[in-house]
Amino acid sequence: MSENNEQRYIQLMKIASQKIADLQSEIERLKQKEREPIAIVGMSCRLAEADNPEAFWDLLSNGVDAIREAPKGHHSYLDPYYDPDPDVPGKVYIRRAGFLNQSPTDFDASFFGISPREAASLDPQHRLVMEVAWEALENAGFVPEKLAGSQTGVFIGICANDYVWQLVKQDPVETDVYIGSGNAYSPVAGRLSYFFDFTGPCLAVDTGCASSLAAIHLAVTNLRRGDCNLALAGGVQRYVSPEYWLNLCKSRMLSPDGRCKTFAAGADGYARGEGCGIIVLKRLSDAQADGDNILALIRGTAHGQDGRTSGLTVPSGSSQQNVIRRALANAGIKPKDVNYIEAHGTGTSLGDPIEANALIKVFRQREEPLILGSAKTNIGHLEGAAGVAGLIKIVLSLQNELIPQHLHFKEPSPYISWDEMPIKVASEQIPWPATNKTRFAGVSSFGFTGINVHAVLSEAPPVAPKSEAETWKRPLHLLTLSAKTKPALEQMVRNYEKHLATHPNLEWADVCYTTNTRRSHFQERLAVVADSVSQAREKLLANLAGAENTNLFKGSKSESQPQIAFLFTGQGSQYLGMGRELYETQPIFRQVLEQCQEILNAIGNQEKSLLSLLYQSDDTTLLEQTAYTQPALFAIEYALTSMWKSWGLEPTVVMGHSVGEYVAACVAGIFSLEDGLKLIAARGQLMQKLPDSGEMVSLLASVEQVAEAIKDTDLVSIAAINGSESVVISGEQEAVRLVVQKLEHKGIKTKRLKVSHAFHSDLMKPMLAEFRQVVQEVTFHQPKLNFISNVTGNFEPVLPTDPEYWVDHVVKPVRFADGVETLHREGVEIFVEIGPQPILLGMARHCLPSEYGTWLPTLQREQSDWQGVLQALGQLYVIGVAIDWESFHRDYGYRQVGVPTYPWQRERYWIDVTHTQPLTQSGTQSVAHSLLGQPSPQQATGKDFADLVNPEKSGTEDILKQKGREETSLNLVEQLKVTEKEQRKALLIDHIQSLLSQVLGDKQERNFSLSQGFFDLGMDSMTSVELRNRLQNSIGISLSSTLFYKYPTAEALVDYLIQDVLATFVKFDD
Repeated sequence: MSENNEQRYIQLMKIASQKIADLQSEIERLKQKEREPIAIVGMSCRLAEADNPEAFWDLLSNGVDAIREAPKGHHSYLDPYYDPDPDVPGKVYIRRAGFLNQSPTDFDASFFGISPREAASLDPQHRLVMEVAWEALENAGFVPEKLAGSQTGVFIGICANDYVWQLVKQDPVETDVYIGSGNAYSPVAGRLSYFFDFTGPCLAVDTGCASSLAAIHLAVTNLRRGDCNLALAGGVQRYVSPEYWLNLCKSRMLSPDGRCKTFAAGADGYARGEGCGIIVLKRLSDAQADGDNILALIRGTAHGQDGRTSGLTVPSGSSQQNVIRRALANAGIKPKDVNYIEAHGTGTSLGDPIEANALIKVFRQREEPLILGSAKTNIGHLEGAAGVAGLIKIVLSLQNELIPQHLHFKEPSPYISWDEMPIKVASEQIPWPATNKTRFAGVSSFGFTGINVHAVLSEAPPVAPKSEAETWKRPLHLLTLSAKTKPALEQMVRNYEKHLATHPNLEWADVCYTTNTRRSHFQERLAVVADSVSQAREKLLANLAGAENTNLFKGSKSESQPQIAFLFTGQGSQYLGMGRELYETQPIFRQVLEQCQEILNAIGNQEKSLLSLLYQSDDTTLLEQTAYTQPALFAIEYALTSMWKSWGLEPTVVMGHSVGEYVAACVAGIFSLEDGLKLIAARGQLMQKLPDSGEMVSLLASVEQVAEAIKDTDLVSIAAINGSESVVISGEQEAVRLVVQKLEHKGIKTKRLKVSHAFHSDLMKPMLAEFRQVVQEVTFHQPKLNFISNVTGNFEPVLPTDPEYWVDHVVKPVRFADGVETLHREGVEIFVEIGPQPILLGMARHCLPSEYGTWLPTLQREQSDWQGVLQALGQLYVIGVAIDWESFHRDYGYRQVGVPTYPWQRERYWIDVTHTQPLTQSGTQSVAHSLLGQPSPQQATGKDFADLVNPEKSGTEDILKQKGREETSLNLVEQLKVTEKEQRKALLIDHIQSLLSQVLGDKQERNFSLSQGFFDLGMDSMTSVELRNRLQNSIGISLSSTLFYKYPTAEALVDYLIQDVLATFVKFDD
């Protein structure tokens, strides 16, 4: 072989070796991806005697047995079938179970945009899943609207439907269109993806009692595979009908005393339990990158089937061993690493020994005992939701470093090989402290047809402590609460007050961070300014008692974003230390002030720097000199504006007063910050050089009175018109005093202003030539915001771009009152004063009607800076101004903490059917509805369906009401013909409201906003067709099938009907 060939082969071998190494790295990366831990970042549950995870832990840690007799009312369906003798056919021998406190008939349908009509046909399990899913996302700190369109997966375990047994007893002609979508299994997941607008995998999973853990296994698999980036997984089980009870009692599956005696000698069947649990999952790498609150980790899962055994429902110990071993391998750990197993453990004499002996075979090689337990001894067997309940128990045990007591374990089962390995049932609480060794636990779920699922969990990775040095701190904080309705908001306030009372050690800043950034912001709103948990509690209690509080605000979000005016204060508002607290505690404010100082230092015409003047000096005389006053005010106001804008508050229009107009122009983009400071510094310096022989006086007089008083002198000018009875004059001292004396003799009140010079008067003219030179060096631009000029009092898009405008501005009067009137005329209702203290708000309010507008100062002297800022922010929030809460809290290092979830406002939606009668001669069945008290043979749609599902009234009154409606429909066009033109819209709106209520089954006929979308109210493609048909029948004119898609609100629809439809087909007298 030649030397060249040898070198070539060596080079090829090196290339091949590198490629092999790369491939090995890629294979290892893929293996790691397949085993990446999955973070549980949120969870919620509804279980017997436990409406949330915190209550579930209280139940577990206190060893509560939540099994009870079936509560009267919504579980009375068992009463006719009860007989304690298990040998009596067609009876149930047990009515004890882990029942939920919440009635299955009740649901907050309007929250989810579901009509009363559809809600009545909706399986209570679907309803429960929607509520718990929302709570789980809140617990995770995810704002649902921000997840819209995301690749989020939904995996829900469900293995039975009791409600459908009710519905099949109906007369077939009573069957509504929603019974199919309301009771099939797939919509239990699909409805979540639809409501939240998730686009990831969506599966309803039925593997019997393993359903929820199988759903979690699928979620983990899909996350690792990259099919979704976030997942909701869990399961549900509710009981509303006796059929499954009869079946289980027939097969003697249920314990006669209603208790799961798992692994005990007395095991004699299981206790049923109902509930729902949902967890929120994310890849660990993503969760850590996003700063999510990690509750625990799922390290591995496995799923398998028994195959052929001695019977379909007979468990296979070897198959259980296999799935547990595969789950451990998937987690990358050894059996000896596991500390605790949350067993399937139903409490049957056959199933328990098979499961325990399988565990012994898998985990026998160990020194420390393996601890066993089962939540079924507390809450019963949740069947389709059993696995997720056990998993949530593990998460809580890891968090609280305690394995709860396993109940009803008096004597160990003789059929379990207890001596083959160290194994212990947690018959009492066992401490489980976090150490430097990771704690692991496993949870099993086995379906009755042989499906086996196991998951391995571990504690959450440690969280780095807050770095005190790296975070900013505020002395006060703002709590925001919101709900879709006023009653819900009131309940939320009660819930938060109670939560703060029971959690006094919560970090108040973290509570506010959580409510502001990790919650949806709804229509009805409340905001509280407080410095601590205890102070916040006091304010919430005062609100509940009806007391007024200056630091608590309530309101309703505007239907559209309100217009906001920023008003920039002029001279006279300055004081030493203005903005000091913000400078020390707000990074944007501080950054901008320091930027302004750098620019002013570069200009170089001031002996004392900005920050030393404001915060390091006790000498007030310098700040009273206009050379220092003007740049200082400009800088403070520009920094305040930057702070507000960083929080998402964008003004619709800006207007300043004298010096304040320079800040307004800079904010509007007329000139840059550098040019703005250059102008204001030159203006102040040039004015400072002028003689201080001038004077300014405020007069409570009209412009006409003042003009008359000064008409004989050229030494006094009108400097500002601040209102119809508020004018400022300026000029030579003696001349001003003579004018003042003249006016005071006429009873006019006057007030001398504390200023260094006679601004906006002819005494300023000597500086104009030099100032003109400075102005001509500035680059001007068209304003990007609506800008109101002091000179004209109107919007001026062009005038301020002329250098001569700013020269004239020095001597021209400030037409502030005209500017306020312009704002009023344009519909501006929110006025935020940007300045050290509120001067302009009082003047502006006097220009407008007494109840008009929202008036918000930013800072006030003798008050904490944050007090003023947060009071303004709270008021802006409650009227619906959009706030960027993430930016508001950025740089402060706050963390999400547990706070109450949404307070559901449930109403009854239920179809009560007692029995079915034989077919009548007419071919229809007469079905007796227990709450109606009379047969209902007609098709259950519209108004009739409203009576069926929410029957509050019946008899003659309803018949007359319906008859009146029919007559209204028949005569609608005739009524419109004789109705005044101005009233036709109201008549049509009322008619559409009535039709919509009928179609949606809304017995109460609640009024809705004209701008609220029909589909937001619960209408869908099916009911839109029905509404279209009813509407076209009532007006006798054919309407398009896309009517409600083109005109999705009542306002748009009515305008279309009046202007385009009725105007074409109906002849009106006018």
